[in-house]
Amino acid sequence: MFHNLFNFKNPTGAIGLNKRNLTLIYPNNERQFYHLADDKIKTKETLHLHGIACAKTYSVITQIREIKHKWNDCKHYQALAIKPANGCGGDGIKIIKKDKSGQWKNGNTLFSEAMIFQHITAIISGMFSMGSTDSCLIEECIIPHPFFSEIYGDGVPDFRIITLKGKPLMGMLRMPTSKSDGKANLHQKGVGIGINMEQGTLTQVYDGKKYLHHHPDNPNIIVGKKIPFWEKMYQLAIDTANVFPLDFMGIDIVLDMHKGPQIMEVNVRPGLGIQLVNRCGLESVVNKHYPAYFQQIKHTISL
Repeated sequence: MFHNLFNFKNPTGAIGLNKRNLTLIYPNNERQFYHLADDKIKTKETLHLHGIACAKTYSVITQIREIKHKWNDCKHYQALAIKPANGCGGDGIKIIKKDKSGQWKNGNTLFSEAMIFQHITAIISGMFSMGSTDSCLIEECIIPHPFFSEIYGDGVPDFRIITLKGKPLMGMLRMPTSKSDGKANLHQKGVGIGINMEQGTLTQVYDGKKYLHHHPDNPNIIVGKKIPFWEKMYQLAIDTANVFPLDFMGIDIVLDMHKGPQIMEVNVRPGLGIQLVNRCGLESVVNKHYPAYFQQIKHTISL
């Protein structure tokens, strides 16, 4: 069963960046609305406005002189997520939690208030974004559902679901590894786990080089493992797609222990690694749901 899995490298109907841009992003997403996805603060505003489940926003810091007094409004919480509004790929995100003595920690590392201020200053200065300045978002910290600890217990995993015209097309579970420093992003040595969208089950693990039937840090087989709250997560992706003026999106969902599925962020340019993770090309999936889609696009552009 797994021999072919290990050697699968060329998904049928796979598309590259140029074709993704020309046939999926440009015809469906007007550039004037990109900022609603690129800026996490604007994303959260849209989600909150429409009552879409997501982490609570505790504070937004736009200027260095605001740091101290806005931090005073946040420091009573036991756990926080500190993020650059316009960062990408997980860069600049710090998850901090209080230990039993009330000291802040990032993982197992002590994180003093001075270090927190320094990190927020770095965010505002644009260190993690492509612009000259940025804003800092401080929000509720997600407590991962116990389902994840059965696969790998560290970090905050998330589900990526790609939608086209409000229809979920393809999904994957992104998980941290012992080499990814708590990050779930594939390019930071996390792994992707394919999803059977109809059944709501996990398929195979892809570590960027080979396919496995288990997480690289856990020998337990995950193939066929049922995803909790899958129907709710699937509907949440649809609801999210419907409140943004973007018809092609990557929607990232976290699964909280107490609150269930929560939107983490949306992406106007979802990466193409999801095709390798699922051993299936996006063109094949689009054709399944919209049989005439690419023929119609060819009438308006030259591929």
